[in-house]
Amino acid sequence: MNIQQNLSLMEKLAILTDAAKYDVACTSSGADRRGDGRHMGNCLAPGVCHAFAADGRCISLLKILFTNECIFNCAYCQNNCNSDVPRASFTPDEICTLTMEFYRRNYIEGLFLSSGILISPNYTMDLIYQTLYRLRTVHHFNGYIHVKAIPGADPALIEKAGFLADRMSINLELPTANGLKQLAPCKSRRTILSPMRQIQNGITENQNELMVYRKAPKFVPAGQSTQMIIGATPENDYQIMRVSEALYEKFHLKRVFYSAFINVNGDSSLPVLPGGPPLLREHRLYQADWLLRYYRFHVDELLSEDRPNFNIYLDPKCDWALRHLDTFPVEINRASYQTLLRVPGIGYKSAQRIVAARRDTALTYDDLKKIGVVLKRALYFITCSGRMMYRTKLDEDYICSHLMADHTQVPKELRNTGYQQLSLFDTGLAL
Repeated sequence: MNIQQNLSLMEKLAILTDAAKYDVACTSSGADRRGDGRHMGNCLAPGVCHAFAADGRCISLLKILFTNECIFNCAYCQNNCNSDVPRASFTPDEICTLTMEFYRRNYIEGLFLSSGILISPNYTMDLIYQTLYRLRTVHHFNGYIHVKAIPGADPALIEKAGFLADRMSINLELPTANGLKQLAPCKSRRTILSPMRQIQNGITENQNELMVYRKAPKFVPAGQSTQMIIGATPENDYQIMRVSEALYEKFHLKRVFYSAFINVNGDSSLPVLPGGPPLLREHRLYQADWLLRYYRFHVDELLSEDRPNFNIYLDPKCDWALRHLDTFPVEINRASYQTLLRVPGIGYKSAQRIVAARRDTALTYDDLKKIGVVLKRALYFITCSGRMMYRTKLDEDYICSHLMADHTQVPKELRNTGYQQLSLFDTGLAL
């Protein structure tokens, strides 16, 4: 372990922002705490970490590790105890200084704080709690804070941190217990799921308390999330999505993040991926995840034991529609909201607009285009006043060939793929 001594604050920042790049945090904040004239910053509901807010704003946050020193030896992690990487640790006061100074310069609107395990889970979680306590009470920082809970830490520490953070997350790490045992034997499903359950119960109890006492302190008001590494172990898409569906149902998570496996250590126990990180697979999992959360799909509708992986050429919704052509075409002016959600090219907001607009008039294809429907996908599956947009065949091969000609089925950024994180040093910033 290459521990760096007597590092400056900016040198620590360079090490610990780079060390945090594999923690996925691109999500809307989900919190709605506003500026009150007495505290620094605000946390309007939506968005942090280079995410697009509902009003179109791109929101950013400072994403760092408290330390990249770690007592664990997870094979997939670049910060494991056997990795020969420069090591650094912040103090709580240093993180407060960075957060406040970057906020004052309008570089960030929030903080994402994760950490390696320094000395023990309790010791690390206590340092994170001290940081949050100083930010909220000494520096009066009222902005968004997303913090990682440390598996195995004392529940009392997690609870105290939960009353100061907006969102908390505990990484599931790998989709199955067998994968965890193979690549991260120092961790277990029990130590991961126990704090996840604690946070869920705490959120529920707090919501009940707030119904009675409106000024009661809020516990993790933006909910919790988790992250899974995809491709390091042999689970198929069906197994992964079944795990995600169970997490949403049993733990009421806000998000499950999927992180394409990158072999940063060259460990012989890890798979060799000739094509590089499975970014297209990660993309398909995110598309399916949205279908679960917003489109009322179930995993068993999208995949099965006989078809355990997503179609690499078509997004999951188009793939489902092609396998259920007997339900199409649907009449835009009569179909229920639930039915509209199943049509490729119609998003949940577009479906809401269609239901609202058709109360006053029969909709045409021009109306649908203005509403935001992606007609190059939807035209094969809908009619307006009984007529299709063009003369077309309701045939799987015919529709499939036309949908595959749509280059957006494989996003541009994945066609010539590369992995890069935005750096705080790209603009020559200095404190």
